[in-house]
Amino acid sequence: MTKTVATLLFASLFAAGAIGAELDKETREDIARHRAIAAAHEDAAKCLESGKSDEVCEKAMQAACKGIAIGKYCGMKHEH
Repeated sequence: MTKTVATLLFASLFAAGAIGAELDKETREDIARHRAIAAAHEDAAKCLESGKSDEVCEKAMQAACKGIAIGKYCGMKHEH
């Protein structure tokens, strides 16, 4: 069973790599922006977990998102 899982994992990674190679430059750049925005939000969550204030963490997120996302909330807003 472990060999089957490893084979499936390898096959899916190979397929993902093959698909990634076919993407145009604009799509790859869009993917990179999404990942950068996600990383900024993850860092904001870690900041809040560390006990820092929402204001401090929000400012850090805004700085990280400058030039890659729209708006005060780094391209994403939720209720508080």
